[in-house]
Amino acid sequence: MKKPNQLREYLLKAIPDLSPDQDRLLIFTNNGSLRSTMASGFSFEMSYTLDLVITDYAGDVDVIGVVLFTWIAENQPELMANHEKGKQAISFEAELIDNSKYDINFQIPLTERVVVKKLSDGKLELSHPEEPKYTEFEPATDFEVIDPSGEVVASWTTAEKQGWSLDMPPTGRNP
Repeated sequence: MKKPNQLREYLLKAIPDLSPDQDRLLIFTNNGSLRSTMASGFSFEMSYTLDLVITDYAGDVDVIGVVLFTWIAENQPELMANHEKGKQAISFEAELIDNSKYDINFQIPLTERVVVKKLSDGKLELSHPEEPKYTEFEPATDFEVIDPSGEVVASWTTAEKQGWSLDMPPTGRNP
């Protein structure tokens, strides 16, 4: 599992209030499962709920939300891009402590893919592919087709689209 530690480091860098007393940032994984198919090889996906607990937080809770979503945009983007998944992307509970600090528990559903590749010597190599990336749709574009004499034989404008497209990284092949 790579994402829990990556998120921890991200939060410690982004929110200065957490760095002096890092024991206030607790991370647990719950409800984990591993999935694989009968395809050749032993590649698999793990899914789990990451419980992120921040204790005695005196800052603006909205800041944590912004930082979490910037991390999620890179590391679990379908939670933001998929409307249905986004409805339950992050749940949280908070307790107001002494009218100035919060204990906050965020629950974030995460997945990680693990590619297992069999090497020529029979050893198995593990790798963690990048998450799919989303790119913004291109703006409307004008096109023209011309013949060898330079005469326009067709022209059109692509539709104006708003949103994002999914760019999947190659997964490689398992022998």
